[in-house]
Amino acid sequence: MLFTRKGDSFGSNAVQDMKPAFSGKGLLLHDNPRADAQKKAALFPEPGGIAERVSEAVRKTQEYYIGEQHPDGYWWYELEANVTISAEYIMFFHFIGLKDEKRIRMLANHILNNQRSDGTWALFYGAKGDISTTIEAYFALKLAGFSADDEPLKKAREFILAEGGIEASRVFTKIYLALFGQFDWKAIPSIPVELNLMPLWFPINIYNFSSWARSTVVPLSIILEYKPVKPVPSGIGVAELYKDPGRTPPITNARLSPLSWKRIFLVFDKTVKTMERMPALRPLKGRAMKRTEEWILEHQDPSGDWGGIQPAMINSLLALVTMGYSLTSEPVKKGLEALERFEIDKGDEIVLQSCISPVWDAALTSLALVHSGMDRDHPALLKASQWIASKQIFKKGDWSVKRPRLEPGGWAFEFENSWYPDVDDSAAVLLFLNRYWDARFMKAENLERGLRWILGMQGKDGGWAAFDVDNNMKMLNQLPFGDLEAMIDPSTADLTGRVLELLGSSGYKLSDPVVRRAIKFIKKTQEKDGSWWGRWGVNYLYGTNTVLTGLNTIGEDMSSPYVRKAVKWIKENQNPDGGWGESCESYERKSGKRFMDSTASQTAWALLALMAAGEADSEEVVRGVNYLLDTQNPDGTWDEEEFTGTGFPKYFFIRYHNYRNCFPLMALGKFLNGCDEGRR
Repeated sequence: MLFTRKGDSFGSNAVQDMKPAFSGKGLLLHDNPRADAQKKAALFPEPGGIAERVSEAVRKTQEYYIGEQHPDGYWWYELEANVTISAEYIMFFHFIGLKDEKRIRMLANHILNNQRSDGTWALFYGAKGDISTTIEAYFALKLAGFSADDEPLKKAREFILAEGGIEASRVFTKIYLALFGQFDWKAIPSIPVELNLMPLWFPINIYNFSSWARSTVVPLSIILEYKPVKPVPSGIGVAELYKDPGRTPPITNARLSPLSWKRIFLVFDKTVKTMERMPALRPLKGRAMKRTEEWILEHQDPSGDWGGIQPAMINSLLALVTMGYSLTSEPVKKGLEALERFEIDKGDEIVLQSCISPVWDAALTSLALVHSGMDRDHPALLKASQWIASKQIFKKGDWSVKRPRLEPGGWAFEFENSWYPDVDDSAAVLLFLNRYWDARFMKAENLERGLRWILGMQGKDGGWAAFDVDNNMKMLNQLPFGDLEAMIDPSTADLTGRVLELLGSSGYKLSDPVVRRAIKFIKKTQEKDGSWWGRWGVNYLYGTNTVLTGLNTIGEDMSSPYVRKAVKWIKENQNPDGGWGESCESYERKSGKRFMDSTASQTAWALLALMAAGEADSEEVVRGVNYLLDTQNPDGTWDEEEFTGTGFPKYFFIRYHNYRNCFPLMALGKFLNGCDEGRR
């Protein structure tokens, strides 16, 4: 057990005493499903049966990962998003005057290679065309030298105009166009720079925004203050994409209730725009500009990154250049170098990633290898554990504004991101590293600090969010510039399930107050059909997996009615081929499209959930395992074009290239544990 505890309430910033109590036995594991051993023995008696096939599949995937490991000890795979990331990179180069024709050409190749047959670009694989994504790709290609008469642009233009033109695009698309004089700044919502001076008690302050919104909005407030324009020749512009080029469009075309927050904020926006024309009404502007510049500079990591994400990095660089910083100034130079590290060179094309995920990939891969039977002292796992341990963050970040007395100790997603460690990465890391509490390179006190930090990030509602605590002011999603509906970071069931898994494997019990609050949150957030919504993975299969895994590990009665309801939901949605698949469109209830063809990662999530609920010997699990066995490639990998991760549900989806392999390995490994248990 990791800790004996004297209280565990962290909600009021008061960290209670904890005493390390390492027993010398390491982590308490709850990996094997709770199924009857005799039933398993009856299912898997014959040599050469499913257990042997699973064992061989596991061996091949283990060998694949051993060959893929970086010499420093980590694994790192592509994080694929839609083409707006690369399109905005081209726009960024043009705006700051960075001439790199080869790079721009290779970025343009990536955009063209992802155009669909109907001339559009989509948010995820298999989706319908998206107007904002298509507009950004169109303009980027024109900046890269393409003509409006070229066939790829002609087809895209037909779609854009049919869908309402530039007027129907999202706010961030309009901001990029405004930078080049292709959209009127007056029709873009204002972000008064004075916002960055607002105290914590004021409802609209930057620390009530999610970390990703905060690190983007703060520098964006500088850009919107200056409203810079870099004109482009008329042939490069996109006037042909307007549905009604003769008028300035409204900030929103949506029909609003007279008493809605969005309507109230639109009235406020008009007031701000009036004040922008009357400097005398803004006595704090100078102070706010200075403080915002200082905030941007102090939030740049030594590596040059801001927030570890492309929007924060691009907007911070745009803000600094707009304020007069040269391309050779230290913060801009380091920022450009950091962005370049987000690039992937694929020969004839360059892809810019929205983020990079080495800590996440290393933790998940290590856990998959452990659950598949690899000994903790295997050289690959020893190297991984040392590298992951070295990435622990001992500096206070933005999270400490609401938890000032909580000591740091978490992990971030990326190589460097000291301002924004996150609960999900930290929990996954500790689930792996707790096995090395007695190793020479690992200090037990650091593991203790990591768990303390996670416990201190529990919200008042009993759940956990990703980067902040009690970051749940829903009205902020109604701000005019918040049309992605991702301005907050509330507690979610998938993260809470992950933390319950960590707590259960660390010796916590159902009777502990921190656990009781978490399970109350879990029960409250269960959907009517028995599933749980997945914030960071697509979608209900992901959320239901992490919840059931966490509940099992913490010692919940898996025969409880609410658990069985979730099991029933999973079983009912198995595909005829034995696998499971869920569409990104499941986040948009109106679409009616929820399930799709099976994928490796989502099948693995369903299997992990069912095995956690004691269903390892069920027909559904055996069929799901056979699906993974039948679709595995000779090199131990699986194919998966679908996007099964999310950034902003409904608007930004991610294809984690590691998910298709690490989760099936984890599921097959846990199934094999059950087979071995049945033979004993």
